[in-house]
Amino acid sequence: MALVSKKEIEKNKVELEISVGAEQFEEACAAAYRKNVKKINVPGFRPGKAPRAFVEKMYGKEIFYEDAVNELYPAAYSEAVDEAGIEPVDRADVEIVSVDENGFTFKATVTVKPEVEVVDYKGIKATKNVKKVTEDDINAEIDNLRNRNGRIINVEDRAAENGDTAVIDYEGFVGDTAFEGGKGEKHPLVLGSNSFIPGFEEQVAGHNIGDEFDVNVTFPEEYHAPDLAGKEAVFKCKLHEIKVRQLPEVDDEFIKDVTEFDSLDEFKKDAEKKLSERFENAATVEVEDTLIDTVVENMKADIPECMFEHAMDDMVRDFASRLEAQGMKLEMYLQYTGMEMDAFRANFKEQAERQVKIRLALEKIAALENLAASEEEVEEQFKKMAEGYNIEVEQIKLYVPAEDIKKDLAMQKAIDFVRDNAAITTKTYEKEAPAKKAPAKKTAAKKADGEEKPAAKKPAAKKTTTAKTGTAKTTAAKKPAAKKAATTKKEADAE
Repeated sequence: MALVSKKEIEKNKVELEISVGAEQFEEACAAAYRKNVKKINVPGFRPGKAPRAFVEKMYGKEIFYEDAVNELYPAAYSEAVDEAGIEPVDRADVEIVSVDENGFTFKATVTVKPEVEVVDYKGIKATKNVKKVTEDDINAEIDNLRNRNGRIINVEDRAAENGDTAVIDYEGFVGDTAFEGGKGEKHPLVLGSNSFIPGFEEQVAGHNIGDEFDVNVTFPEEYHAPDLAGKEAVFKCKLHEIKVRQLPEVDDEFIKDVTEFDSLDEFKKDAEKKLSERFENAATVEVEDTLIDTVVENMKADIPECMFEHAMDDMVRDFASRLEAQGMKLEMYLQYTGMEMDAFRANFKEQAERQVKIRLALEKIAALENLAASEEEVEEQFKKMAEGYNIEVEQIKLYVPAEDIKKDLAMQKAIDFVRDNAAITTKTYEKEAPAKKAPAKKTAAKKADGEEKPAAKKPAAKKTTTAKTGTAKTTAAKKPAAKKAATTKKEADAE
């Protein structure tokens, strides 16, 4: 392989001209002959027995060129990328310039990672707001303990109340017609949970076991099912059971029974310590997010649109894999929510753009400050990943390139560097936290009966490495397929 030329044809786009010599090309043609000869018919020879010279005489020397080119150009492209010192961020467009018995030449046009400038990333001013542990916080931990150890009992001597679990049958009608998805039998509904459409749960409260009654509701105008949106409906209901969680009294004996502590005071002290650590960690994450926001705002780069598009694709695939872990296909989810793929994918645009910008900024800082992961740190990360996937370390190394691990660890070092060099003022608060940015909305589906379906949870498998800050997460390495420099005749894979 020889890199003939490298030319920047426009911003962030490079054209490489690459040649493959006669010796390599001849070996590839010979291999193509051996691979295909059994499928070639030559008069006078049994299938698979025709010499190559006879095959080429009958069909032309070019018969094996295409297979030979497809076999050789991926590796040739990959070597040329390394020699040119570029970092592709998209698949390359490949054009064969010439091919004959002396080899072939091709051009590969590819989008490359942009030049990035980061300024003023040292000495950033930020406030770290740490919540002070209060008696209410400790009591909340005690209440959680009581809830975990409570027991469900049936109530038969009163009507259903807010907070009860009502076990009901229901069937929904618009006019005289029952609608799809509006029927359930012995469904446990927590009154006051707002898991059914507005107005439903309030009308269940007040009824007694055995009551049969109607619940009249109006579906919201923005309801996901167009045939129900804004329409009035009647649910025919029957109340079978009323259940309530009975909570235990809290004393030293209870603490001894359900924890490793000997008294309520010991439990409270431990809870205070753990809450303090939790609040400190949360404040650290928040201030790191603020610092990264500033770094990104101060970054200058002409980022190719394809980088955002690929990040969006990764997020869609990640969402789909989490759905599949719950037994649902993405196609079914889109049908269920009434969304088109383009609209669903667009939900990730802002997050994808932010992720790309964060990564570019942190990579640049790591390069400027010579922040790199040691071999020991890489090995330790491989061990953590293997534990997360519950497989052997050597097996995880087959899936995840060490270079990807090094990049992710370098990004974490960049975050640590920015934080350690920031001018951070620490403040504490008790009752009310300083205003925060509104969190990104999560996609959720509503059933026709009004029950909300939670967004898909993340699978248990751990990611390669995650930055300590919530929004500045590094790219997760999954169980990837082996990289290829190119996969088709027209494209080279520039990962």
